[in-house]
Amino acid sequence: MISYKKRILDNGMTVVVNRDRVSKLSAVNLLYKVGARNEDPDRTGFAHLFEHLMFRGTHDVPVYDLPVQMASGENNAFTNNDYTDFYLTLPVGNIETALWLERDRQQGLWITPEKLETEKRVVIEEYRQRYLNQPYGDQTMLLRQLAYEKHPYRWSTIGRSIDHIEGANMEEVEHFYRTFYRPSNCILSISADLEEEAMLDLGEKWFGDAKSHPIVHTPIPAEEEQTAPRRLVVERDVPATTLSIAYHMGDRLSKDFFTGDLVSDLLSGGDSSRLYQHLVKEQRLFASINAYISGDVDPGLFILTGQLLPTTTEEQAEEAFVREIEALMREGATDYELAKVKNKFEANTLFGELNVMNKAMNLGYYDFLGDLPLINREVEEYRSIDNARIQDFCRRTFRAENSSTLIYRAR
Repeated sequence: MISYKKRILDNGMTVVVNRDRVSKLSAVNLLYKVGARNEDPDRTGFAHLFEHLMFRGTHDVPVYDLPVQMASGENNAFTNNDYTDFYLTLPVGNIETALWLERDRQQGLWITPEKLETEKRVVIEEYRQRYLNQPYGDQTMLLRQLAYEKHPYRWSTIGRSIDHIEGANMEEVEHFYRTFYRPSNCILSISADLEEEAMLDLGEKWFGDAKSHPIVHTPIPAEEEQTAPRRLVVERDVPATTLSIAYHMGDRLSKDFFTGDLVSDLLSGGDSSRLYQHLVKEQRLFASINAYISGDVDPGLFILTGQLLPTTTEEQAEEAFVREIEALMREGATDYELAKVKNKFEANTLFGELNVMNKAMNLGYYDFLGDLPLINREVEEYRSIDNARIQDFCRRTFRAENSSTLIYRAR
């Protein structure tokens, strides 16, 4: 159970805090409500590019990392399709160093043409290394493009094309900064061994007078219900053929999210899972196999994927996936399987609550979802899942007309 207090500042910024009486470190997390889904389809990759630019310094602090290191701290950031997150850990006595630095770059980032060109080159090189020049690098991109037709989840966080980053100019980047990097679009979350009211007051001290403006997000086009199966076959210079099948499922706050997550663990949660035991170990159809959910805020995907052995045909692989899904749909899970995956989730949750950074990050994330109390309800949500829910989820989700199949064929 994570205790917390919350305050919304006059400028619209949200501050959520938790007192951790054990850790000697403080964790400061800033979540900005901008991800790849908020981008112009003709200018994708900007959220990720801007994550890089936020470390390029301000007029007052030209080198962001130096004060962090002097305060014995560590920092990092990440961007996904839904939001951008910046986080720091440092001794409790140095917590205001983190707040000073974050206030400074939120209000006065110093972007120059030279800095922009440097970070563009970094991001473009990352694009090439991770997605274009690496075996299976574009597999996830292709699957997204196949599964989504309207929603911006159809492109990855890195962007749709290198050209979008190469063409980014100062005017566009400054507009992106002014639009999204405002207090009213930010959630500050803190976990430390300090009184909760004192931490809320620190948020007020450092951000209360920060300039802001209301942000009106452009409506995100909803994906229409898929009514026919989709299929794509590509050939690449890779060691083995892979099969991936994506099914549309509910959003992050729906009951289907929790059920789908549990089903993915039933199917591929470790060496004792159904897919591994049946399709890798016993039938020897796959070299490796996985089932997972995309975990997006808006309606996401349930994905089955596996690397075929040389003796396995693509038809055999697809039929094997269908058999396993139908068996779960027909018979449900055993009491042992359900207990195993539920216990695993509860253990991971409890273990995560021991980490001061996890707590700060989760406070920001659940507030972003619009259901902060869910942070303490999720174990109960998983515990309530029974076979009736599992079978109903499988019947509604694993339909042929709801599927997008990618064959990533080895030449």
